Amino acid sequence: MADYWFKPHDYGYGATPISWKGWAAVAVYAAVMVALALSLATLPADMPEGPGAWQVTTRLIMVGVLTFGFLRLCRARTDGEWRWRWGKQR
Repeated sequence: MADYWFKPHDYGYGATPISWKGWAAVAVYAAVMVALALSLATLPADMPEGPGAWQVTTRLIMVGVLTFGFLRLCRARTDGEWRWRWGKQR
């Protein structure tokens, strides 16, 4: 039997955590995103013009790669397929 962490939404697209492992994955993803945002916001004060373009670009690439990986994990650990749903069908 497969160990599912998420279940498909009843309405809309996507999935919801149903186990502690799913909630832990969401919490780790959120913590990493907050850490990336704070690392950009807390750059040295001796940079009056703000973060450089390379710093912003690097963080955006990291966000994209981590989000892609997180979504792949969610889809792999979902009990059912991801598709648009309009509620319980009779």
